[in-house]
Amino acid sequence: MDRLPAEVSNFFLAMQAGRAGAETLRAVFAQDAIYEEPFSGETRCHEGREAILAAMATGWERPLPEMHIRIDHVETDGARIRVDWTCLSLALPGGAGRGSNHYVMRDGLIAELRTVLTGEGEG
Repeated sequence: MDRLPAEVSNFFLAMQAGRAGAETLRAVFAQDAIYEEPFSGETRCHEGREAILAAMATGWERPLPEMHIRIDHVETDGARIRVDWTCLSLALPGGAGRGSNHYVMRDGLIAELRTVLTGEGEG
Protein backbone atom coordinates (compact mmCIF):
# COMPACT_ATOMS: atom_id res chain seq x y z
CA MET A 1 0.00 0.00 0.00
CA ASP A 2 1.30 3.45 -0.93
CA ARG A 3 1.48 6.34 1.52
CA LEU A 4 -1.63 8.50 1.93
CA PRO A 5 -0.79 12.14 1.07
CA ALA A 6 -1.53 14.68 3.83
CA GLU A 7 -4.13 16.51 1.71
CA VAL A 8 -6.12 13.31 1.20
CA SER A 9 -5.75 12.34 4.85
CA ASN A 10 -7.05 15.79 5.81
CA PHE A 11 -9.97 15.31 3.41
CA PHE A 12 -11.02 12.10 5.17
CA LEU A 13 -10.61 13.62 8.64
CA ALA A 14 -12.72 16.62 7.61
CA MET A 15 -15.41 14.34 6.13
CA GLN A 16 -15.70 12.53 9.45
CA ALA A 17 -15.90 15.85 11.32
CA GLY A 18 -19.01 16.95 9.42
CA ARG A 19 -19.80 20.67 9.49
CA ALA A 20 -16.80 21.27 11.80
CA GLY A 21 -14.54 20.12 8.94
CA ALA A 22 -15.81 22.66 6.41
CA GLU A 23 -12.79 24.96 6.52
CA THR A 24 -10.40 22.02 6.19
CA LEU A 25 -12.36 20.83 3.14
CA ARG A 26 -12.20 24.33 1.68
CA ALA A 27 -8.42 24.31 2.16
CA VAL A 28 -7.76 20.98 0.37
CA PHE A 29 -9.70 21.67 -2.86
CA ALA A 30 -8.47 23.79 -5.75
CA GLN A 31 -10.71 26.76 -6.58
CA ASP A 32 -11.74 25.12 -9.89
CA ALA A 33 -11.92 21.54 -8.57
CA ILE A 34 -14.38 18.95 -9.84
CA TYR A 35 -16.19 16.49 -7.56
CA GLU A 36 -18.22 13.63 -9.02
CA GLU A 37 -20.30 11.66 -6.52
CA PRO A 38 -23.13 9.09 -6.49
CA PHE A 39 -24.60 9.77 -3.04
CA SER A 40 -27.99 11.09 -4.19
CA GLY A 41 -28.69 7.87 -6.10
CA GLU A 42 -27.40 9.25 -9.39
CA THR A 43 -23.94 10.47 -10.31
CA ARG A 44 -23.62 14.23 -10.00
CA CYS A 45 -20.75 16.53 -10.90
CA HIS A 46 -20.02 19.64 -8.84
CA GLU A 47 -17.66 22.22 -10.33
CA GLY A 48 -15.75 24.70 -8.20
CA ARG A 49 -14.79 24.71 -4.53
CA GLU A 50 -17.98 26.44 -3.34
CA ALA A 51 -20.24 24.04 -5.28
CA ILE A 52 -18.34 21.11 -3.78
CA LEU A 53 -18.77 22.44 -0.25
CA ALA A 54 -22.48 23.07 -0.90
CA ALA A 55 -22.88 19.45 -2.04
CA MET A 56 -21.09 18.18 1.05
CA ALA A 57 -23.18 20.43 3.30
CA THR A 58 -26.30 18.44 2.40
CA GLY A 59 -24.75 15.48 4.22
CA TRP A 60 -24.18 17.62 7.29
CA GLU A 61 -27.93 18.11 7.62
CA ARG A 62 -28.44 14.42 8.49
CA PRO A 63 -25.08 12.91 9.39
CA LEU A 64 -24.66 9.17 9.76
CA PRO A 65 -24.57 8.25 13.45
CA GLU A 66 -21.21 7.13 14.82
CA MET A 67 -19.65 7.33 11.38
CA HIS A 68 -16.05 6.30 10.89
CA ILE A 69 -14.15 6.00 7.60
CA ARG A 70 -11.52 3.28 7.39
CA ILE A 71 -8.83 3.52 4.70
CA ASP A 72 -8.42 0.04 3.18
CA HIS A 73 -5.94 0.60 0.35
CA VAL A 74 -4.01 3.46 -1.25
CA GLU A 75 -2.35 3.57 -4.67
CA THR A 76 -0.46 6.55 -6.02
CA ASP A 77 0.78 7.22 -9.52
CA GLY A 78 2.24 10.71 -9.69
CA ALA A 79 -0.63 13.18 -9.31
CA ARG A 80 -3.23 10.38 -9.37
CA ILE A 81 -4.31 8.69 -6.14
CA ARG A 82 -6.86 5.94 -5.55
CA VAL A 83 -8.14 5.27 -2.06
CA ASP A 84 -10.39 2.31 -1.28
CA TRP A 85 -12.39 2.95 1.88
CA THR A 86 -15.08 1.53 4.13
CA CYS A 87 -17.60 3.81 5.84
CA LEU A 88 -18.77 2.30 9.10
CA SER A 89 -22.09 3.32 10.68
CA LEU A 90 -25.01 1.47 12.20
CA ALA A 91 -27.27 3.41 9.81
CA LEU A 92 -25.82 1.62 6.76
CA PRO A 93 -27.02 -1.80 5.53
CA GLY A 94 -24.81 -4.38 7.19
CA GLY A 95 -23.13 -1.57 9.12
CA ALA A 96 -20.80 -0.57 6.29
CA GLY A 97 -20.56 0.92 2.82
CA ARG A 98 -17.53 0.65 0.55
CA GLY A 99 -16.13 2.76 -2.20
CA SER A 100 -13.13 4.23 -3.96
CA ASN A 101 -12.05 7.82 -4.28
CA HIS A 102 -10.03 8.74 -7.35
CA TYR A 103 -8.07 11.97 -6.92
CA VAL A 104 -6.04 14.14 -9.26
CA MET A 105 -3.76 16.52 -7.37
CA ARG A 106 -2.46 19.86 -8.63
CA ASP A 107 -0.15 22.20 -6.72
CA GLY A 108 -0.81 20.35 -3.45
CA LEU A 109 -4.61 20.60 -3.79
CA ILE A 110 -7.35 18.24 -4.91
CA ALA A 111 -8.19 19.22 -8.50
CA GLU A 112 -10.49 16.27 -9.20
CA LEU A 113 -12.29 13.80 -6.98
CA ARG A 114 -14.44 11.01 -8.35
CA THR A 115 -16.18 8.75 -5.84
CA VAL A 116 -17.42 5.31 -6.83
CA LEU A 117 -19.49 3.13 -4.49
CA THR A 118 -18.39 -0.49 -4.61
CA GLY A 119 -20.61 -2.28 -2.09
CA GLU A 120 -22.09 -2.67 1.33
CA GLY A 121 -21.98 -5.24 4.07
CA GLU A 122 -20.40 -6.04 7.37
CA GLY A 123 -17.67 -3.70 8.50
